[in-house]
Amino acid sequence: MGRLPLWRRVHNLPRVNYFKPSGVTSAQLQEVILSIEEAEAIRLKDLEGLEQEECAQKMKISRSTFARELNSGRKKIADAMTNGKAISIYGGNFEMTERRFRCANGHEWTIPFEIITNSQPLTCPVCHSSMIMPVWPQEPVWRAGGVMRQRRRGRRW
Repeated sequence: MGRLPLWRRVHNLPRVNYFKPSGVTSAQLQEVILSIEEAEAIRLKDLEGLEQEECAQKMKISRSTFARELNSGRKKIADAMTNGKAISIYGGNFEMTERRFRCANGHEWTIPFEIITNSQPLTCPVCHSSMIMPVWPQEPVWRAGGVMRQRRRGRRW
């Protein structure tokens, strides 16, 4: 039995998770599923213009793993564009790089994921209120509710 894959770090969730070609009815529409980490790899490399080594470091994966994620994502997008398929972005094997928290008095702050795994914050750093809660990432246009960590197979966002 192989080992479980490592979690990929993702900084931003896409604001929209579904793209459909115009002029194709829903009955005829085929769908390509792009994972969150494939979308993040494309964002880092193609949108941010970073080198593969930098991208891999940001996602906390090896350069070769990053290259596989990037190539897989690009291939899926090319398939959707050339064959008139919809692109659905969800699922994957990822964790957010940081979490936002809010206290009852409305103060918000961000904590890196490495610190959160050791201990959750107990009080607000501004007013020291103990009434704090996590703030989920800014609600993108998703088809369903979500969770912060998710394995490749299973639940949909």
